[in-house]
Amino acid sequence: MAQAAKSRTTRSAGPVQPIRLVNGRRSHHVRNCIFGMLAWVFALASLLGTATHILPESIQAWPYMPVVVSLVPWFALLAIVALVLAVISRRGFAAIMAIAAIGLQIWWQYPFFYNQTKLPRAAIAAVSGASMNTDDGYARLMTCNVYKGRADAQEIVDLVKSEHVEVLALQETTDDFVDALNRAGIADYLPYSQVSSSDGVYGNGLWSATPLGDPADDDVDSSASFMPGGTVSFNGGTTPVRFVSVHTTSPTRSRWQQWKRSLDELARMKFNTDTRYIFMGDFNATYDHTPFRDFLGNRFIDASRQAAGGFVFSWPADIDYVPTFAGIDHIVLDSGMLAGQVKSEKIDGSDHKALLATGQILSG
Repeated sequence: MAQAAKSRTTRSAGPVQPIRLVNGRRSHHVRNCIFGMLAWVFALASLLGTATHILPESIQAWPYMPVVVSLVPWFALLAIVALVLAVISRRGFAAIMAIAAIGLQIWWQYPFFYNQTKLPRAAIAAVSGASMNTDDGYARLMTCNVYKGRADAQEIVDLVKSEHVEVLALQETTDDFVDALNRAGIADYLPYSQVSSSDGVYGNGLWSATPLGDPADDDVDSSASFMPGGTVSFNGGTTPVRFVSVHTTSPTRSRWQQWKRSLDELARMKFNTDTRYIFMGDFNATYDHTPFRDFLGNRFIDASRQAAGGFVFSWPADIDYVPTFAGIDHIVLDSGMLAGQVKSEKIDGSDHKALLATGQILSG
């Protein structure tokens, strides 16, 4: 009886291994199909998302399209995931799409990481001194959207002091915020200012270590907001530069065309060839937005891109568990100028980070 039972046990155990093998093959096939499907979806999404960089500005102003374009650099990560999944699942065409997306990203974004022209050491040394000096050809610059006056004014003044800022541009100021800024001691470092408001509630402003020549409430004649300007003289007064505090329309629901129009209005400034400019502020656009690149044209230079220190993201800065993912704040220099030491700093109370840069005002 024991031998018979043993024999039956052996016979019944025989078919188990083939069943497990079949189940393993089915599991592998299902996993391969899932990976393949995800590879196709991710590869197509990354390629299409990357390609929004080159869309005409009229298409980029379609509903929600500005938001998609602001994410262009992040589609590179999606393309890498797609490529890995395509290799695992052996989906050749999906792999080709992913590689194409990665290639385009490298082609368009590498200037943010590599540039042979660097800010000279003399510029870095000049803006590192204990006192601010515009008699030379260098300047430490800063801009920040203070989120309807909710930013911590003392933090801004402390940053101006520690970074030896010579010219400051702020957006979405209020009268109460300006009062708080004065109480925090902004005049000890930047005693000259020009603040203007188109609606009497929220405004934009400039603060400078030296007098602002020909101050104006609005240099741009924009439908978005008053963008005040003032002239700062460098190099012993021989090199005047016109600074403008910029704030364009935000691309929110039902305001897509207004967003484009405000950038188009700003783009007219590149034809004012009798004035050298530095624009600082909240452009509500990244370098991947065609209207912003049209504003730059062949004349103006985005400081973050020229400095080649990598992406410098400034928004959003006040949402828990959401990283700052878009570079919509800019310091834009006129042709012949150089930028370096670009970075962003968090300011409590604001939904934007402050953006700082060192500029070489004189060419050569």
